[in-house]
Amino acid sequence: MTTFPSLPSSVLVVGSGGREHALVRGLRASASAPRVICAPGNAGIAADGVECFPVAADDVAGLVALAQRERAEFVVVGPEVPLALGLADELRACGIPTYGPGKSGARLEASKIFTKELLFKYKIPTAAAGIFDEEAAALEYLESHAAPIVIKADGLAAGKGVTVAQTDAEAATAVSEMFAGKFGASSSKILIEDCLEGEETSILVVVSGRDYVILPTSQDHKRIGEGDTGPNTGGMGTYSPAEVVTPEVFARIEREIVRPSVDAIADEGIEFRGTLFIGLMLTVDGPSVIEYNARFGDPETQVVLPRIESDLCELLWRAACGEGALAGYALRVKPDYAICVVMAAAGYPDTPRKGDAISFPAAAALAESVSIFHAGTAHDAAGRVVTAGGRVLGVTATAATLADAARAAYGACEQIDFSGKYYRRDIGARQLARENAQK
Repeated sequence: MTTFPSLPSSVLVVGSGGREHALVRGLRASASAPRVICAPGNAGIAADGVECFPVAADDVAGLVALAQRERAEFVVVGPEVPLALGLADELRACGIPTYGPGKSGARLEASKIFTKELLFKYKIPTAAAGIFDEEAAALEYLESHAAPIVIKADGLAAGKGVTVAQTDAEAATAVSEMFAGKFGASSSKILIEDCLEGEETSILVVVSGRDYVILPTSQDHKRIGEGDTGPNTGGMGTYSPAEVVTPEVFARIEREIVRPSVDAIADEGIEFRGTLFIGLMLTVDGPSVIEYNARFGDPETQVVLPRIESDLCELLWRAACGEGALAGYALRVKPDYAICVVMAAAGYPDTPRKGDAISFPAAAALAESVSIFHAGTAHDAAGRVVTAGGRVLGVTATAATLADAARAAYGACEQIDFSGKYYRRDIGARQLARENAQK
């Protein structure tokens, strides 16, 4: 294995969500015991004793200046927006190793059309689609492509720019709303895709050039309502491992999707050092790409990282160093199951309410296997922890079985209180039903 510089003594994590809280905890657990700081962070990250700096995740110049001032030897970028703005490029230009792709790599998430064209070019399995920049042409396309059908805004929309239309009328409405500016410039161009049938799974891949490490599988629950109903969200919960990804299916995913995707990105001249998040549909014809993201998933990170036994800081550092430092790396994974239940604010996903005080149980009242990851939280003038976003908390539990993990996570959710709290009570239900059927 190629040698690489010794592990960093100071790390800056960029972001303020549950994903970043999980990353902070994982990095702090490193054997190298680095100083970890965060910008802008949240109330939970600060409560862990991590210094948080009030620099917004989209303030590229401010983040570069912070990294330099605090002598950060390594930066881990959580969200997609700063990556799309070129934060990783600017940090590397200043000589600061960074985990996260540059602007060219982030385009895989920032433009669904760019990704779809890449998938077509390299013949990577994906749904057939039409690309449109005019409403009239898109509506005409719908006349010959009946629902169910998928309407996607081209650009970033915080995980909400996708409509899986079940009727022709719903599809036409989604098209009209997008071209009317529902997602601003992000929906000035759209994709209309065939609707794939099957189960979804999330594959997180740590990539460094042509080298990669596949992290444990997981399955997200994107819809707001139980039974996978209602509009898409950023994710209402997830679990790992996703046993629908059998060893045979996993081998096929790596052979037909992961390896070709990593090679295609490199062949396009993109030097990718970060997480390639591949959203897949497991169809009767095999795995098919729904989308690429260019960062860790949220809430997938909150179940994947607790299952990794390897040193997270070393893994991400190797990927950031490039030049073969990740080649031959062997990931160690715990046999546990993990589940994360997202607790959302009243009004989410459309108009989440902010400022409601959150009541937490005493640490002694929680099972040792439970971790509470803060997402949309802040401190108010009185010093109370309050809601500050749509997805407020991610309650994660690990156990020897998924059923035990679910009981622990939901038990903790019942002990946490804030006005209008909402969470789905069926996270992991499909896998649990399969397990019960096998008994």
